[in-house]
Amino acid sequence: MARDNINDILVFLAVARERSFTRAAAKLGMTQSALSHTVRALEERLGVRLLTRTTRSVSPTEAGERLMQNVAPRLEEIEAEIAAVSDLGDRPAGTIRITAIDHVIDSVLWPRLAPILPQYPDLHVEMSSDYRIVDIAAERYDIGVRHGDQVDKDMIAVRLTPDVQMMIVAAPAYFEWHAVPTTAQELMKHNCINLRLASSGGLYAWELRHAGRDLEVQVRGQTVFTNVYHMLSAALSGVGVTYLPESLVGPYLQSGRLVSVMPDWCAVFPGLHAYYPSRRQASRALALVIDTIRHKG
Repeated sequence: MARDNINDILVFLAVARERSFTRAAAKLGMTQSALSHTVRALEERLGVRLLTRTTRSVSPTEAGERLMQNVAPRLEEIEAEIAAVSDLGDRPAGTIRITAIDHVIDSVLWPRLAPILPQYPDLHVEMSSDYRIVDIAAERYDIGVRHGDQVDKDMIAVRLTPDVQMMIVAAPAYFEWHAVPTTAQELMKHNCINLRLASSGGLYAWELRHAGRDLEVQVRGQTVFTNVYHMLSAALSGVGVTYLPESLVGPYLQSGRLVSVMPDWCAVFPGLHAYYPSRRQASRALALVIDTIRHKG
């Protein structure tokens, strides 16, 4: 009975954190019906409802919140100790879960991690592409990636890249029909390709910098996307102007498929950093991953 409770509590915690049976099922690799049956069986054994279910949302009840606050940390401690015991073996072992946006996974994390994986067959890496500001402790990630100024002070941060130069770009064909902007006021009249923020649901305000002043410019246009690759694709097709990292648009600038405008208005963001909770004792696997992806320049 106790072992069943532990397994079922882990399922409940996944649903409560995701606030969704669909997302929790995808994360756990279970069907929604199996997930629902497991949670209902746990509620029946405990004699109390843990989740409030509506057609649109799932949220923990008072009893569910208590279970999350008091039991989840103990289960995490047990998992950490099991990982620590496993870590006493000859080779780094275990699963390291990382959350970052897709461009960072493609251009920074994967190129650095791929070469070491054949050397460490017991090391497993799970990378999740996410544009939200993720609470890595609550969602049980080992590593998150953000710009340096976005990392909470209670985290250990390790630099992954130099500072990030942003660029305002468009296809040459776009400027055959539109005047090249030179100011923020002129930029706001253009057909701009926007990013919708996953956390707030709002549109990203372009963070520009000119003559020593930081500005947030809320541009408008015909197209809105939720990831940078689609924004890049729209710019390459000549739809409008967009604001992306130089590391992403650089090859297209060199080939002439994109042109840069207003360079003296483009901000330089603090470099990307990997971060993880300072209270956590780094396992061999975590230490290996961090050392592999850190900036060596």
